[in-house]
Amino acid sequence: MPDRAALLEAQIPGLRCFAYALLRGDQERADDLVQDTLERALARWHLRRNEGNLRGWLYTILYNRFSSDQHRLQRRALHDALTTQTEQREIDGRQDSALAHRDLLRAFSALPEEQRSVLLLIGVEDLSYKEAARVLGVPIGTVMSRLSRGRERLRQEMYGHERK
Repeated sequence: MPDRAALLEAQIPGLRCFAYALLRGDQERADDLVQDTLERALARWHLRRNEGNLRGWLYTILYNRFSSDQHRLQRRALHDALTTQTEQREIDGRQDSALAHRDLLRAFSALPEEQRSVLLLIGVEDLSYKEAARVLGVPIGTVMSRLSRGRERLRQEMYGHERK
């Protein structure tokens, strides 16, 4: 069986992606959040259920830490580096593609944090509804509702109010 370090190291890319998206592209804060998550996981390793899902446990730690930080800040003054980076370069050398990508990132970053988190966990990190519910600490029905509302809001932002 692999040691703790190897098990945790395998999860770092996904944790970084999730943290980066939650923090709207703030790479430095995302790296700090992942490092804090890994430190907490190691310090609390003895509390982990061996039969439990390590990936889900780590995402739960990361999301809970993120939520605690947000509540402590009171006001959201987050930077949207994703959009800024996209505006500064062309994607695939095509202006239309770059603009569509920029518009998607803007619409995504404008979503409420609850909807963004669900879309990231299910759409990007490929967690099941059940795993996402466990990570976020909400019922599975809430995950499904947030996912539906988030997708619909993205559709409206991208294509107007008509349904495509």
